[in-house]
Amino acid sequence: MVTAAGKSSAATAAGKDGEYATLRELYRPHIESFDYFLDEGLDKMLLSIRPMDISHPSSSDTLRISLEKGHLLPPLRDVRMAKPLYPQECRQARISYSGEFKVDTLFQFNNGAPMRQTFNFGHLPIMLMSKLCHLRGADSRKLIYHGEEATEMGGYFINGGMERLIRILVLQKRNYPMGMVRGAFEKRGPGYTDKAVVIRCVQQDQTSVTVKLYYLQNGSARLGFWLGAREVLLPVGIVLKALIDTSDREIFASLTCCYSDKYERGKGVVSNQLIGERAQIILDEVRALSLLTRTQCLEHIGQYFRSAMEGFEKDDYQTVAEAVLKDYVLVHLQNNHAKFNLLIFMLQKLYALVDQTASPDNPDALQYQEALLPGYLITVFLKDRIQDWLRKSKRLIIEEATKNKSFEFDNSQEIRKFLCKHSTSVGRAIESLIKIGRANSQSMLDLPQREGMSIQAERLNFHRYISHFRSVHRGSAFAKMRTTTVRKLLPESWGFLCPVHTPDGEPCGLLNHMTSACRISSFYHSEGAMKDFEKIKDRLLAELVRGGMIPLSPKMEHTGPPEVLHVHLDGCIVGSIGSAKIEELVNYIRRLKLLAHPATPEDLEVGYVPLSIGGAYPGLYFFTSPARFVRPVKNLVSLPDGEPHIELIGAFEQAFMEIRCPDGGDGGRKESFPATHEEIHPTAMLSVVANLTPWSEHNQSPRNMYQCQMAKQTMGFCGQALKFRTDVKAFHLQTPQSPIVRTATYKKYHMDEFPSGTNAIVAVLSYTGYDMEDAMILNKSAVDRGMFRGDIYQTECIDLSTTRRGSVAEIFAKSSLSRDSSSVIDSDGLPRVGETIVPNEQYYSTYNTLTGAIRPTRLKGTEPAAIDYVAVNGTNSKGSLQKVNIRLRRKRNPIIGDKFSSRHGQKGVCSQLWPDIDMPFSANTGMRPDLIINPHAFPSRMTIAMLLESIAAKAGSLHGNFVDATPFASSVKEGDGNPWKPKSIVDEMGPMLASYGFNYHGVEVLYSGLFGTELTCEIFIGPVYYQRLRHMVSDKFQVRTTGRIDQVTRQPIGGRKHGGGIRFGEMERDALLAHGASYLLHDRLHSCSDYHIADVCSLCGSLLTATVIKSETQMKSKRNMLGVQTVKPPKNLACQACQTNKGMETVAMPYVFRYLAAELAAMNVKLDLRLSNRTESHPQQ
Repeated sequence: MVTAAGKSSAATAAGKDGEYATLRELYRPHIESFDYFLDEGLDKMLLSIRPMDISHPSSSDTLRISLEKGHLLPPLRDVRMAKPLYPQECRQARISYSGEFKVDTLFQFNNGAPMRQTFNFGHLPIMLMSKLCHLRGADSRKLIYHGEEATEMGGYFINGGMERLIRILVLQKRNYPMGMVRGAFEKRGPGYTDKAVVIRCVQQDQTSVTVKLYYLQNGSARLGFWLGAREVLLPVGIVLKALIDTSDREIFASLTCCYSDKYERGKGVVSNQLIGERAQIILDEVRALSLLTRTQCLEHIGQYFRSAMEGFEKDDYQTVAEAVLKDYVLVHLQNNHAKFNLLIFMLQKLYALVDQTASPDNPDALQYQEALLPGYLITVFLKDRIQDWLRKSKRLIIEEATKNKSFEFDNSQEIRKFLCKHSTSVGRAIESLIKIGRANSQSMLDLPQREGMSIQAERLNFHRYISHFRSVHRGSAFAKMRTTTVRKLLPESWGFLCPVHTPDGEPCGLLNHMTSACRISSFYHSEGAMKDFEKIKDRLLAELVRGGMIPLSPKMEHTGPPEVLHVHLDGCIVGSIGSAKIEELVNYIRRLKLLAHPATPEDLEVGYVPLSIGGAYPGLYFFTSPARFVRPVKNLVSLPDGEPHIELIGAFEQAFMEIRCPDGGDGGRKESFPATHEEIHPTAMLSVVANLTPWSEHNQSPRNMYQCQMAKQTMGFCGQALKFRTDVKAFHLQTPQSPIVRTATYKKYHMDEFPSGTNAIVAVLSYTGYDMEDAMILNKSAVDRGMFRGDIYQTECIDLSTTRRGSVAEIFAKSSLSRDSSSVIDSDGLPRVGETIVPNEQYYSTYNTLTGAIRPTRLKGTEPAAIDYVAVNGTNSKGSLQKVNIRLRRKRNPIIGDKFSSRHGQKGVCSQLWPDIDMPFSANTGMRPDLIINPHAFPSRMTIAMLLESIAAKAGSLHGNFVDATPFASSVKEGDGNPWKPKSIVDEMGPMLASYGFNYHGVEVLYSGLFGTELTCEIFIGPVYYQRLRHMVSDKFQVRTTGRIDQVTRQPIGGRKHGGGIRFGEMERDALLAHGASYLLHDRLHSCSDYHIADVCSLCGSLLTATVIKSETQMKSKRNMLGVQTVKPPKNLACQACQTNKGMETVAMPYVFRYLAAELAAMNVKLDLRLSNRTESHPQQ
């Protein structure tokens, strides 16, 4: 038995800092994005907020409020004593791991000397392992000392004691103009078409503005962007003229430069003669408005926008227009000339899209996408909340100045009072973002969704925990769409997103997982230093010029494709290069990248889109920005040292590169397109969890997908720091084992720290009838020896300070009068650790300090539990206990109905715990299997890898070695350079088995445990790693005889927790009707549900008019005679409507029918019942 659980956590943890380096790499995107927020993002964001100018309504005084610098403190238990607060204390006390957030604010009265004041904005959550976390840089020993796992990597927040992480969302690639075709564009107004060029522009503070350039049916274009809650559409000609001083002729020449008479049709031709007419239409639109100069265009824009732009009410039109152009039009560029050039390029691309000389870009392809990381989301949302705080404060100050004439702006104490009113709401908003995942804002913040931003980092097992950090979500809006195009697996995501690891059901294809090799670019170099983007861009420009690029001087007229291609650097056109020289330039830049030249960062993306006929719009695009998906590949260019070098490539450039597989073949590639790069290993295309399936290339694809889901539902060894954990619910396997057959990934990511299954001896045999339809027989003795035994830990946090009524406090205490020493409750009112409690038994008691009453609390539910752990979370000011965590442990040993699964998607339920003596036994070893599965599980599912695993594990256990089952290992060429020779795993393992006297193919002769006779054929038997899943009968069974009912309908309530029934709905009713089982139907829907005897008047047919006649005899019967109550006479009923008691009958019916009659009567509709003995003399209704 290869037991992993027995290792002590301290022994495992002892090691160097680099021990878990590969694991740390998986969490890096989360932590680095938050580190940037702490280092630079916060200050850049505060400086980008426009100062708030407030004018006094009754005087000429003005006040300017501007923000300067932010201060975020590390989490502290006591701010004055500066005692650090550790994550473990936050989990125990159910509080947040957050630091105090303060901002330096400047007040300037009547443009005088500024006064600095610091405002407290509440607390901001701190990400674990970020620069402000007390555990940053801690080695394994220190982590264990503070109650953490040795493998603790951080990347999440603790809010109210719960571990929450911000989900990585997919956004449109920043600063890249995309040609799109969408039917929704036509709805912008009359004359609009379905074509547009869309660019998502991102500023330095990570906020973004999406600008759309719509094509109109008349050949013109409109520039659209969102201002507040509505979209603003501007004629593109006005914007072009407002950006720079230019003439109509220059605009016409710039637009038509990409068309030449020489090229009518051919490779790379993106324009035709219509572009001149369209340019004329754009200029005519401007001339029709009598706008001839830049000043006139600015005045025109300012006139429309002054009312909509906040804070510009008293500025002139020109200032307003310049602010609009700066804040909303191509905001990633600071220079108006650069904006002008990019807008011209976008128009040219739009016309190429309309003329079908360039294809539209697919917004669902990873090539045009990037990631929204936690740090960037917090920056964007925090900026919005601070701007909202400024707006609210301004409103309050103006309201006060209007009401109170003596209120002066130079009274800083009064001003401070109004600013402090809403300041802590900023911190609360960020905490709310992490706690419930909602980013509430008046503006959409240019984000794809407002809800579902964060999820709980569940530690059900290590597979599930890792998957949370590697998952990438497309957006909750797509989940409700009926279209399936968004969910499709596209070739562009090869190597970046795992093709196997995606859930089935609603999130299929929307929730993807990054491959094990995929990384996300950040603001930091791999060694941890901050990147200086300005220096990188300057050096890169110098190298581009050296490589043959012609730098772009303002207003220079130049030709376009196919002769000359534009060079873009992070969304800015920096120059042009002849199409003949472009490949030399690309190769030159790639060589610099391999040599680690300071001009080319390691994650520089060299996106060369070549000339094509009707393909993507050609150009050379360089990206240095963060949040891009990158992955390593082998560059085949031989450098002076002769070694192949690893290069990081992006999703955008990959689509136009020649990358071969490492099998030594050419992949059917033509000689004119030789491979320039090679994959490092085929498993780089799979996620961490998908990489753990042994020999997954031998399985049918859906089975591998099922395994990725089931690995995340496995009841495994949930943590070595279990005694410090306070999870609401934790599943724990008592005796896990390390798999004999494992992939290279298993060791790389330290999966043995948290094993999740058992090596069970599995026989493939149809034995008894209890193994039909995926059911499996478990060996009862193996289960008794500890196989698959587990526990559920449930932590209950009891906080008496929140339940207090008024000033009356409750504390934990036991009654001093109690002499019961056998009670579970100890002298402090809390349970004794290790005691077993049964349902309805008292397990803690509270004492009311005002009334002196002792109130015991009883265990709910139907199963016993053991007190595993009791933790006291501090005391109140008087030293009384008020907040504790009580953890209950419930046994979960395998029983009939529990779910199990191999690592190949072969799931099934336990149908029988068979005695050991009745199990078949081997002829040569005498071994009896732990588990029997039906051979019918294999043919249709084609999980050949499970059979291979059985043979390999048998050989491995005989030799005492682990077997490497890395997928596609045979597809990689050998070191001698010869192409790979296929050799089956059976041929490799067979001789090993034969050398120990076993059958070459892993089969054995078995004898029946019942009859002792030899089974007619040889049986396939061997060890397979089996997982126990969290779905257990004990948590799901639901049974009810009698119990609580709904007060309105008198039918049984629903819900297992409340002892409710199972709904017998319309479809179940139809099934019973089809079978003709009318008595059963009557029993279910009437007798066992809401059986009721109603009093009905047979004269008028009314169900609701029966009233009791109170006679003298009834009145007398209520009195007691000689202290003994008299027997009640039967009720005398009469119909209120008929004023007689002659026709009263009793009818059995469902009570809900009576309720229906009452509902209809409320709507003035009478329900008339016709009884079989009804008096016919009454008039018909």
